Amino acid sequence: MVSIQDEKLSSAPPAGRAPAPVKPAITTTRLELWCYYLYYVGNNGLSGFNFGPSQFQNLLFLAGYDPSNEPFTTPCGTGSCVLPYLGRVRDVNSIVLLTNGISFAIQAVVLLIIGAWADYGQWRPNITIFFTIVAVAVSFAWLGVEDASKWQAGVALYILGLITYQASINSGRRYPRSRDLPEVQQSRDLVNSGEKTEEDHARLESLSRNRISNISFTVCSVGEIVILAIMVGILKAVKSEESTENNTRAFSILLAFSGGVWLLCALPWFIFEKRRPGLDLPPGTNLITIGIKQVYVAARECWKLKQTFLYLLFYFLMGDVLNTTVIVAYSTLDLTLLLIVGIAAQAVGIYVHWFVQKRYKIPTKTMLIFNVVWIIVLTIWGLIGVHTNRFGFKHVWEVWAYQAYYGFMVCPWYAYSQTMISEVSPLPQMFLFFALFSVVGKTSAFIGPLVSSAIITASNDNDNMPFAFLFGLGVLSTIFLWMIDIDRSRKECAEFIAAEGSRNAFTISAEIDAQSDTPVDHSEVDSKV
Repeated sequence: MVSIQDEKLSSAPPAGRAPAPVKPAITTTRLELWCYYLYYVGNNGLSGFNFGPSQFQNLLFLAGYDPSNEPFTTPCGTGSCVLPYLGRVRDVNSIVLLTNGISFAIQAVVLLIIGAWADYGQWRPNITIFFTIVAVAVSFAWLGVEDASKWQAGVALYILGLITYQASINSGRRYPRSRDLPEVQQSRDLVNSGEKTEEDHARLESLSRNRISNISFTVCSVGEIVILAIMVGILKAVKSEESTENNTRAFSILLAFSGGVWLLCALPWFIFEKRRPGLDLPPGTNLITIGIKQVYVAARECWKLKQTFLYLLFYFLMGDVLNTTVIVAYSTLDLTLLLIVGIAAQAVGIYVHWFVQKRYKIPTKTMLIFNVVWIIVLTIWGLIGVHTNRFGFKHVWEVWAYQAYYGFMVCPWYAYSQTMISEVSPLPQMFLFFALFSVVGKTSAFIGPLVSSAIITASNDNDNMPFAFLFGLGVLSTIFLWMIDIDRSRKECAEFIAAEGSRNAFTISAEIDAQSDTPVDHSEVDSKV
């Protein structure tokens, strides 16, 4: 097999092929970068990830009935709560899990298909625009679902909200690229002229990735606090605490408001984002078949990406821990106030982590290991409550303390775990790998709660017993993270890209240089091996 270095030194194109046209680098401007940050102030998850699920569960509880009496004669109370759903009467918790499963299955298919579309051609901005508009429309549609009798419509909106939120989040992950920043381009020029080592450049590019990720989350958090403060005023105006009906109506109003803010924040990004070219579609493929082929080729070669799949294991297991330890509130006002506390702590926590990382030039992997240690501490907090009622998520003050702790010490996970994906994945198929990681993350969202539910039942309804399982899972996942070698991953990714080129599976663009340890000029076109 010809190495990446050999390929670079060879100026002749492959037999039978003309040289590909040069694709000049497109510099990321400050305006584009801040439009990107502003987009994620709107795409903050309040509609699809916070208030949407809460409203869905709220509607189910209000529409359900106590199965110990005749159907629909006794409203749900402290006992069981059921509704007819998909051909049989089911517990509302089962309905939530089943609906989540349906949503996850659709998301998996959609993400893997649009993953191919985003990697090839210039489709990615269109994908982001489409899913954002649909997600905003779903947010406004909740205004038509303000009472329990319309809970079936709530099911559809809930599924659509999750799918469009996840698709819009993932389609925007790749841009603006850190290597298009002016300082990174200048650093690459110094490498090409022999004035700077490849290792120093790689450290700068890694820090630049972290800068975009962390500043994006920090700006989003600050903007989200402003949005939530306005929401508190809305809740006071509609008197959400005075009745169940007002509380349900308030959920729908907040969903519509968050959708409007999202659209307002998204417009500058839609206008000023620069359309960067992706890969060319290989001969004999189209947008329908390329996704299937891309997944097949990735699976065929995945054994070579040992570091990538070590991280995939870590991501799955640690996602399981996080998805099972999240605390949920059901009152609109309580949920909003808790979110303000948590997001304020998140803004400070993410920025402080980034400040320390920038000050001491700490690698992404080290920051992530530091972060997951505090996630494990969270499981120890819950584990203490196995044998005592004085501590372990059993008091109201602990819920508030949890929000502050989670925001400051745990939320940096969302920035660093995403950045780490880009450091262990082949860049030409970056969106596909983001989609694969997203699918894995969604899978862990169901397995953890189901296992924890079984543990609670087996332990005579001790709600803290699952934390023993989560503690062990967290420690095991951290071992996988510790085993990852970033330098080796870079070489594995370069070999993966070369292997795809040699089998004519993918057309390799100039993005191959980011994975190579050999300095490559951005103006140079890489051809197939």
